[in-house]
Amino acid sequence: MNPLLSAEQAVLGSVLLDPDQLSHLDWLTPDHFSRPVHRALFAALRKLRNDGHPALSAEGPVPLSWVTDAVDEASLHVRGLAAAYAHTLISTCPCPAHAPVYGRMVLEGAIHRTVAQHAIRLHQVARADALQGEVEEALRSADVLTGVLTDLAQRWGTDPRPVAPPAAPTTAPAAPPVRADLVAENERFLLAVLAEQPRALDEVVAWLRPGDFAVPAHGQVYRCLGALHHRGEPIDRITLLWEAQRRGLLADGTLSGEQLTSICDGAVPGSTEWFAERVMRSSLTRAAAASARAVRDLAEDEALVPGRLINHALHALGPLDEVRARWATANGNPAPKQPASAAPDGPPPARVHAARARSTPHTTPSPPARPRLVPTSAAARPHSRGHH
Repeated sequence: MNPLLSAEQAVLGSVLLDPDQLSHLDWLTPDHFSRPVHRALFAALRKLRNDGHPALSAEGPVPLSWVTDAVDEASLHVRGLAAAYAHTLISTCPCPAHAPVYGRMVLEGAIHRTVAQHAIRLHQVARADALQGEVEEALRSADVLTGVLTDLAQRWGTDPRPVAPPAAPTTAPAAPPVRADLVAENERFLLAVLAEQPRALDEVVAWLRPGDFAVPAHGQVYRCLGALHHRGEPIDRITLLWEAQRRGLLADGTLSGEQLTSICDGAVPGSTEWFAERVMRSSLTRAAAASARAVRDLAEDEALVPGRLINHALHALGPLDEVRARWATANGNPAPKQPASAAPDGPPPARVHAARARSTPHTTPSPPARPRLVPTSAAARPHSRGHH
């Protein structure tokens, strides 16, 4: 049995049995339900309450019109809904008074689903940007995901802040970059220009890192070039080969003499900044895709409570933020700073209190074993209102 489906059915069954439960579910919205029929039915129940349905003020058992009118209203927006399904929802509800707890479960499922959807969107946009050599849409999607995480934190009642998982998650091998041949070619051209014009390192060293290279060997060559330049030593094929040997890159097979020779002898005319910018664009879209995969994996872990999911997801976006800050430096713009705390206009404390299922149980007599439909002539009104 799907626990989330059972929770959604229990919420709707609770409200169908006892309309007063809607007053404890103001923080829950139709969009939080995963199934269209459930979204339509919950929206219909809220509409009936806002319209002042007679069931809300009826003395004694809840009139059967509360169920039939809700089904009729929901049927205007979704197909295939019958009154029989509404009665199925009623029969599957263990206790209407537990509606806030069931609602919290629905909200948890909605948070996981929303985070996963936006992470998938970021991954798709990052791959599309990589194909076009752009980064703007990926950056916008990353902003949207960060904003969604912050908003969900406010709804859940937690402080949105990056928190590393207690144990490093197992990550799948990095996917090859989009248009890998072109990316590798741009990296080789950049290294050739830097080997030919070492002073050009001053133009990029402040924002380009070895990790920005998709080919690990190219990142190590860039590290060697930077070390030689920092020490003020001449750069040519021999000095670069010697530096690589001192770092153990030849012994462990990371680099070969042929690779270094091809880079030093393959100088091409071009702008250092232009090639470096191409490398940074590729690095940024790869970082966006990697962060999106990490966030999606977190969202698919049903064992993570929403507060931890949100904070771990913000932490997973950290590598992208770091590359993005250097990208802003390369373009002479300050890196945007995302808010790290909840906005003061968040939901009322009482709403967050209910959303986290910490509301105080009603001090009323115990309800019958299972609420059921009662005839019109019933004189007593049970704790969970029935229908006539």
